[in-house]
Amino acid sequence: MMEMIKKFRLPILIGFIYAALALFVPIAASRSTKVLWDYFKEMAMIMPPVFLLMGLMEVWVPKNEIQKWLGSGAGIRGGVISFVLGTLPTGPLYVAFPMTATLLRKGASITNMILFLGSWAALKIPQLMIEIKFLGIPFTALRFVLTLAGLIAMGFIMETALGHRSVDKWLPPEDEEAGNGMKGKMKI
Repeated sequence: MMEMIKKFRLPILIGFIYAALALFVPIAASRSTKVLWDYFKEMAMIMPPVFLLMGLMEVWVPKNEIQKWLGSGAGIRGGVISFVLGTLPTGPLYVAFPMTATLLRKGASITNMILFLGSWAALKIPQLMIEIKFLGIPFTALRFVLTLAGLIAMGFIMETALGHRSVDKWLPPEDEEAGNGMKGKMKI
């Protein structure tokens, strides 16, 4: 029982805080419940298709193709592909994290994945169009160039810092053995 409490101490603490909030400031608790419900609905609509896409990518796209197009040996071509893949989507950034983890496990380089995530976060085409409308082309172009240069630099720094280690050492396990190990520890 204590092991279960230790494992879920953060959600338990949040539950106690929410209960106290409901007792002492019911209006704030009501607003937070609405925000929580809205966020849950958004996640419930977005994440199932993302996981379906990730499962299909896991099965249909061979590891050697990911290594060829996005791996360390892909060079500038891999960077351009990562950049383009990151600028096209319009969804929230949290959708990109499971994709990035899958691509890293399949052999994509850290530099290319930093470029992918950063492009998704800061260089999406719809976002740039709105930025041009409100801030003008000169500002948007300068920010675009500086952001892209920063992303490339961050990618090389991260590749240097993490590249000598295997992805398996710092990325959480995804295989069935990890799930089976948890089943053995849980009392059902």
